Amino acid sequence: MAEAEGVGPPATGASAARHAELERTRRLARLLDAEFRVPGTRFRFGLDPLLGLVPGVGDALSAALSGHTIWRASKLGVPGRVLRRMIRNVLVDLLLGAIPLVGDVLDFFVRANRKNLALLEEHLAAGGAPTERAD
Repeated sequence: MAEAEGVGPPATGASAARHAELERTRRLARLLDAEFRVPGTRFRFGLDPLLGLVPGVGDALSAALSGHTIWRASKLGVPGRVLRRMIRNVLVDLLLGAIPLVGDVLDFFVRANRKNLALLEEHLAAGGAPTERAD
């Protein structure tokens, strides 16, 4: 039987902490970008586009939550070049979401958090620096 995503051998010590951070990051990315499904379709969306509907503060709150993912990636030892790409993804999402009406629609399709999760997982899978950084 194939292993489920995020399931593997039990981790210990620092490895367990990294695994827990990654799992929390996965859950946050899913919540923001793909938690809900439109019935009868395969189209998924998360809280990000819904928050974007709140004038003024919605996009800022969404960007702050996305920033938390970047902070977690930093704690997991992701290098600056990858963190800069993650920040760029969030900025694009924020700027597009700020466009009245059009931005609200685009928010359903721009999935910065899923992209950032993929960058993080790619870095870790490539044997990227697993050292944790201080808060």
